[in-house]
Amino acid sequence: MPRPFFLFLLLLTASLRAQAQSPLFSFGSDMGLYRNFADGQHFNSIQHTLHLDFHLVQRDGIRVSFSHGSAGKFSNAVTALAKTGSTQPQQINYTNKASLKMRRLSVAWKRYLLGRPDREEGGNLYSTAGFGLLLGRITNSHDRLTDSSLYQLPVLAGEGKFKRLSFDLSLGGEIPAGPDFYIFTEARVFIPSSDYPSPYLYKNKNAPFGGLLCFGLRILF
Repeated sequence: MPRPFFLFLLLLTASLRAQAQSPLFSFGSDMGLYRNFADGQHFNSIQHTLHLDFHLVQRDGIRVSFSHGSAGKFSNAVTALAKTGSTQPQQINYTNKASLKMRRLSVAWKRYLLGRPDREEGGNLYSTAGFGLLLGRITNSHDRLTDSSLYQLPVLAGEGKFKRLSFDLSLGGEIPAGPDFYIFTEARVFIPSSDYPSPYLYKNKNAPFGGLLCFGLRILF
Protein backbone atom coordinates (compact mmCIF):
# COMPACT_ATOMS: atom_id res chain seq x y z
CA MET A 1 0.00 0.00 0.00
CA PRO A 2 1.38 3.49 -0.84
CA ARG A 3 2.72 5.21 2.28
CA PRO A 4 0.66 8.46 1.89
CA PHE A 5 -2.56 6.44 1.65
CA PHE A 6 -1.61 4.38 4.71
CA LEU A 7 -0.89 7.53 6.73
CA PHE A 8 -4.18 9.04 5.60
CA LEU A 9 -6.07 5.97 6.87
CA LEU A 10 -4.33 6.17 10.24
CA LEU A 11 -5.12 9.89 10.64
CA LEU A 12 -8.74 9.40 9.57
CA THR A 13 -9.16 6.47 11.94
CA ALA A 14 -7.65 8.35 14.86
CA SER A 15 -9.92 11.35 14.22
CA LEU A 16 -13.09 9.30 13.99
CA ARG A 17 -12.13 7.22 17.00
CA ALA A 18 -11.76 10.34 19.12
CA GLN A 19 -15.31 11.31 18.15
CA ALA A 20 -17.00 7.91 18.27
CA GLN A 21 -14.87 6.15 20.93
CA SER A 22 -14.49 3.11 18.69
CA PRO A 23 -11.45 0.78 18.74
CA LEU A 24 -8.57 1.71 16.46
CA PHE A 25 -7.69 -1.36 14.40
CA SER A 26 -7.44 -5.15 14.35
CA PHE A 27 -4.98 -7.65 12.95
CA GLY A 28 -6.27 -10.99 11.69
CA SER A 29 -4.93 -14.20 10.19
CA ASP A 30 -6.76 -17.20 8.76
CA MET A 31 -6.33 -20.44 6.84
CA GLY A 32 -8.90 -21.81 4.46
CA LEU A 33 -9.84 -24.07 1.56
CA TYR A 34 -10.11 -22.31 -1.81
CA ARG A 35 -12.18 -23.81 -4.62
CA ASN A 36 -11.86 -22.59 -8.20
CA PHE A 37 -15.15 -22.93 -10.09
CA ALA A 38 -14.01 -21.65 -13.52
CA ASP A 39 -14.93 -23.99 -16.35
CA GLY A 40 -12.02 -26.27 -17.24
CA GLN A 41 -9.96 -25.14 -14.24
CA HIS A 42 -11.52 -26.86 -11.23
CA PHE A 43 -9.10 -27.28 -8.36
CA ASN A 44 -8.69 -26.94 -4.59
CA SER A 45 -5.86 -25.23 -2.72
CA ILE A 46 -4.97 -24.03 0.78
CA GLN A 47 -4.93 -20.26 1.25
CA HIS A 48 -3.46 -18.11 4.03
CA THR A 49 -4.71 -14.55 4.48
CA LEU A 50 -3.57 -11.61 6.60
CA HIS A 51 -5.97 -8.77 7.43
CA LEU A 52 -5.66 -5.25 8.77
CA ASP A 53 -9.02 -3.77 9.82
CA PHE A 54 -9.32 -0.02 10.37
CA HIS A 55 -12.39 0.55 12.58
CA LEU A 56 -13.52 3.99 11.46
CA VAL A 57 -16.74 4.08 13.48
CA GLN A 58 -18.49 1.61 15.76
CA ARG A 59 -19.78 -0.74 13.06
CA ASP A 60 -17.98 0.31 9.88
CA GLY A 61 -14.41 0.24 8.70
CA ILE A 62 -11.92 -0.59 5.99
CA ARG A 63 -10.24 -3.96 5.60
CA VAL A 64 -6.95 -4.48 3.75
CA SER A 65 -6.08 -8.13 3.04
CA PHE A 66 -3.23 -10.05 1.46
CA SER A 67 -3.47 -13.76 0.66
CA HIS A 68 -1.29 -16.45 -0.84
CA GLY A 69 -1.44 -20.20 -0.97
CA SER A 70 -0.54 -23.54 -2.43
CA ALA A 71 -0.68 -24.32 -6.12
CA GLY A 72 -3.89 -25.65 -7.62
CA LYS A 73 -3.47 -28.39 -10.20
CA PHE A 74 -5.74 -29.40 -13.09
CA SER A 75 -5.48 -30.80 -16.62
CA ASN A 76 -7.24 -30.27 -19.95
CA ALA A 77 -7.56 -32.42 -23.07
CA VAL A 78 -6.94 -30.02 -25.97
CA THR A 79 -6.46 -30.10 -29.74
CA ALA A 80 -3.86 -28.26 -31.81
CA LEU A 81 -5.01 -27.43 -35.36
CA ALA A 82 -2.71 -27.18 -38.37
CA LYS A 83 -2.17 -23.65 -39.70
CA THR A 84 -2.07 -24.80 -43.35
CA GLY A 85 -3.74 -27.56 -45.34
CA SER A 86 -0.40 -29.09 -46.29
CA THR A 87 0.56 -29.93 -42.70
CA GLN A 88 -0.06 -33.50 -41.67
CA PRO A 89 -1.70 -34.52 -39.47
CA GLN A 90 -4.28 -31.73 -39.51
CA GLN A 91 -4.79 -31.92 -35.76
CA ILE A 92 -2.94 -33.22 -32.73
CA ASN A 93 -4.65 -34.16 -29.50
CA TYR A 94 -2.69 -33.73 -26.30
CA THR A 95 -3.13 -33.15 -22.56
CA ASN A 96 -2.05 -29.98 -20.80
CA LYS A 97 -1.22 -30.27 -17.10
CA ALA A 98 -1.34 -26.95 -15.27
CA SER A 99 -0.22 -25.67 -11.86
CA LEU A 100 -1.67 -22.32 -10.78
CA LYS A 101 -0.53 -20.19 -7.81
CA MET A 102 -2.24 -16.97 -6.78
CA ARG A 103 -1.59 -13.95 -4.59
CA ARG A 104 -4.29 -11.43 -3.88
CA LEU A 105 -4.46 -7.90 -2.49
CA SER A 106 -7.93 -6.70 -1.50
CA VAL A 107 -9.40 -3.49 -0.10
CA ALA A 108 -12.98 -3.70 1.19
CA TRP A 109 -15.59 -1.97 3.31
CA LYS A 110 -16.42 -4.00 6.43
CA ARG A 111 -19.82 -3.67 8.08
CA TYR A 112 -20.92 -5.32 11.33
CA LEU A 113 -24.51 -6.45 10.79
CA LEU A 114 -24.82 -7.66 14.38
CA GLY A 115 -22.54 -6.68 17.21
CA ARG A 116 -19.40 -4.56 16.94
CA PRO A 117 -15.64 -5.18 16.71
CA ASP A 118 -15.02 -4.75 20.47
CA ARG A 119 -17.97 -6.80 21.72
CA GLU A 120 -16.97 -8.80 24.80
CA GLU A 121 -19.93 -11.20 25.04
CA GLY A 122 -22.01 -12.96 22.40
CA GLY A 123 -21.26 -13.22 18.72
CA ASN A 124 -20.79 -10.87 15.78
CA LEU A 125 -22.01 -11.11 12.21
CA TYR A 126 -20.37 -9.00 9.50
CA SER A 127 -19.96 -8.65 5.75
CA THR A 128 -17.41 -7.09 3.43
CA ALA A 129 -17.52 -5.78 -0.13
CA GLY A 130 -14.58 -4.43 -2.12
CA PHE A 131 -12.12 -4.89 -4.93
CA GLY A 132 -9.09 -7.11 -5.31
CA LEU A 133 -6.01 -7.47 -7.49
CA LEU A 134 -5.05 -11.06 -8.26
CA LEU A 135 -1.49 -11.90 -9.33
CA GLY A 136 -1.36 -15.33 -10.91
CA ARG A 137 1.47 -17.59 -12.05
CA ILE A 138 0.69 -20.66 -14.12
CA THR A 139 2.99 -23.45 -15.28
CA ASN A 140 1.89 -25.72 -18.14
CA SER A 141 3.38 -28.98 -19.36
CA HIS A 142 2.22 -30.91 -22.45
CA ASP A 143 2.37 -34.67 -22.73
CA ARG A 144 3.24 -34.31 -26.43
CA LEU A 145 5.59 -31.85 -28.12
CA THR A 146 3.90 -29.78 -30.83
CA ASP A 147 5.55 -27.29 -33.17
CA SER A 148 3.84 -23.92 -32.61
CA SER A 149 5.06 -22.71 -36.03
CA LEU A 150 2.92 -25.38 -37.70
CA TYR A 151 -0.02 -25.66 -35.29
CA GLN A 152 -2.33 -23.29 -33.45
CA LEU A 153 -1.96 -24.16 -29.79
CA PRO A 154 -4.99 -23.44 -27.58
CA VAL A 155 -2.68 -23.11 -24.56
CA LEU A 156 1.09 -22.60 -24.42
CA ALA A 157 3.60 -24.74 -22.53
CA GLY A 158 5.91 -23.14 -19.99
CA GLU A 159 5.37 -20.51 -17.31
CA GLY A 160 3.32 -17.34 -17.58
CA LYS A 161 2.05 -14.59 -15.30
CA PHE A 162 -1.24 -12.73 -15.42
CA LYS A 163 -3.27 -10.16 -13.47
CA ARG A 164 -6.99 -9.91 -12.75
CA LEU A 165 -9.23 -7.39 -11.04
CA SER A 166 -12.04 -8.87 -8.96
CA PHE A 167 -15.11 -7.93 -6.98
CA ASP A 168 -14.73 -9.51 -3.52
CA LEU A 169 -17.59 -10.33 -1.14
CA SER A 170 -17.65 -12.10 2.21
CA LEU A 171 -19.91 -13.02 5.11
CA GLY A 172 -18.44 -13.93 8.48
CA GLY A 173 -19.17 -14.59 12.11
CA GLU A 174 -16.99 -14.36 15.20
CA ILE A 175 -17.03 -14.96 18.93
CA PRO A 176 -14.75 -13.55 21.66
CA ALA A 177 -12.04 -15.95 22.88
CA GLY A 178 -10.59 -13.66 25.53
CA PRO A 179 -9.84 -9.97 26.06
CA ASP A 180 -9.36 -8.47 22.57
CA PHE A 181 -9.15 -11.91 20.91
CA TYR A 182 -11.83 -13.21 18.50
CA ILE A 183 -12.21 -16.49 16.65
CA PHE A 184 -13.94 -16.15 13.28
CA THR A 185 -15.12 -18.17 10.33
CA GLU A 186 -15.77 -16.58 6.98
CA ALA A 187 -17.01 -17.44 3.48
CA ARG A 188 -15.61 -15.39 0.59
CA VAL A 189 -16.27 -15.23 -3.13
CA PHE A 190 -14.03 -13.62 -5.75
CA ILE A 191 -15.79 -12.54 -8.95
CA PRO A 192 -13.50 -11.60 -11.88
CA SER A 193 -14.15 -8.10 -13.19
CA SER A 194 -11.50 -8.23 -15.94
CA ASP A 195 -10.41 -11.00 -18.31
CA TYR A 196 -7.35 -9.70 -20.15
CA PRO A 197 -6.32 -12.83 -22.10
CA SER A 198 -3.26 -14.90 -21.25
CA PRO A 199 -2.03 -17.57 -23.73
CA TYR A 200 -1.12 -19.75 -20.72
CA LEU A 201 -4.73 -20.02 -19.51
CA TYR A 202 -6.87 -22.57 -21.33
CA LYS A 203 -9.95 -20.38 -20.70
CA ASN A 204 -9.73 -16.69 -19.82
CA LYS A 205 -13.36 -15.68 -19.47
CA ASN A 206 -14.50 -15.47 -15.83
CA ALA A 207 -11.28 -17.09 -14.64
CA PRO A 208 -10.15 -17.63 -12.00
CA PHE A 209 -13.55 -17.53 -10.28
CA GLY A 210 -13.54 -19.05 -6.81
CA GLY A 211 -14.71 -19.17 -3.25
CA LEU A 212 -13.03 -19.67 0.11
CA LEU A 213 -14.11 -21.05 3.47
CA CYS A 214 -11.71 -20.20 6.30
CA PHE A 215 -11.15 -20.06 10.06
CA GLY A 216 -8.97 -17.54 11.82
CA LEU A 217 -8.09 -15.29 14.74
CA ARG A 218 -8.50 -11.52 15.08
CA ILE A 219 -6.65 -9.38 17.63
CA LEU A 220 -8.07 -6.00 18.61
CA PHE A 221 -5.68 -3.13 19.35
